[in-house]
Amino acid sequence: MAMMIAGAALGAPTVQAQQTAQPPQEEDLDAKYGAELLKPGTVAPDFTLKDLDGLPVKLSELRGRRVVLVFWASWCPDCRAEVPDLKAMYAEADPDKVTFVSVSYDRDFATLKKFAADNALPGIQLFDPAGKKESKVGADYHVKWIPSLYLIDAKGRIELGTVVAAKIAAALQGQQAADIPGVPGKELCTDENCAL
Repeated sequence: MAMMIAGAALGAPTVQAQQTAQPPQEEDLDAKYGAELLKPGTVAPDFTLKDLDGLPVKLSELRGRRVVLVFWASWCPDCRAEVPDLKAMYAEADPDKVTFVSVSYDRDFATLKKFAADNALPGIQLFDPAGKKESKVGADYHVKWIPSLYLIDAKGRIELGTVVAAKIAAALQGQQAADIPGVPGKELCTDENCAL
């Protein structure tokens, strides 16, 4: 009998421990990284930045369609990891109803242009020469972490701000973004010190 008790103490968890054990909760990345992003209903701040051909693009000129707005940089590992998800969203979206706009915090225009070409990045690629820390556009959108994404409605109001691309994809498909879990274990880049 003593051996059974000792074995129970050293072996598998007791029935009581098994009943109280909870599965690990997935971390809410929006609560951790995106809590300060603009809230739904807010008018999307207007801005003008140049595209990869050096032509100015003004956000407000895209009204009439929903806009997926992505803040990212090619030096950000998590941003690069989301490229396939963004391509899939772009491929599934109706181009008459949704426009994709990416604002890059790359410091070097040639690096951005090469990355965009090598990876066939979809949508409108914009260059913010101020970089992440000094970006007025990023400050207006309360971007503290990248990637950060917004879905803007056809009237220019924020539908959703998130750091989880799957939530934007779900919203584009008419699902409730709040029902889409975060990605466990993901860490987002906070500055330009991310290793390539």
